[in-house]
Amino acid sequence: MVERYHRELLRFLSRLVKDGEMASDITQESYVRVLSLRDAGTPIADPRALLYRTARNLVIDTYRRATVRTQHVDALEEIDEPVADVSHQPEHAWESSARAHALVAAVDALPARCREAFVLHKFEGLSQREVAARMGISLNMVEKHIIRGVLACKQQLSAFDGVTREPSDGVE
Repeated sequence: MVERYHRELLRFLSRLVKDGEMASDITQESYVRVLSLRDAGTPIADPRALLYRTARNLVIDTYRRATVRTQHVDALEEIDEPVADVSHQPEHAWESSARAHALVAAVDALPARCREAFVLHKFEGLSQREVAARMGISLNMVEKHIIRGVLACKQQLSAFDGVTREPSDGVE
């Protein structure tokens, strides 16, 4: 089945998404899903039709995820801001140090592969494609790991800020 439809499906997807690498990834994922069904014993009457339907659904999912990712760009950019406060006041230095420790704890608490992708991208400056290549995972999985890391850091900082900063009632 792979040899029979691979080039045809790849050409179809290349025209559809206009990105050879993405078309190749979607083709591979389509085969993985269809072959998994077959291996699980699910009867497949028309493998070609199932491959094309699976591929189309993956294209739709890819574009939906791209839309969601654009909504998370602000979250990714926020974490790029320096953590340390430039003020030399002791309380500011303590708070900066404590925030840095909170971020380190959040990153340390991530699952190993998620932490590796997050650190490679955010601290070592590798692009998402470079992280995917180095780790041998899909670009989509790298993005999920990075978003999970960013959200963990934001949650940790929110918790930290809630604990260290009490609401002001205007009276001191």
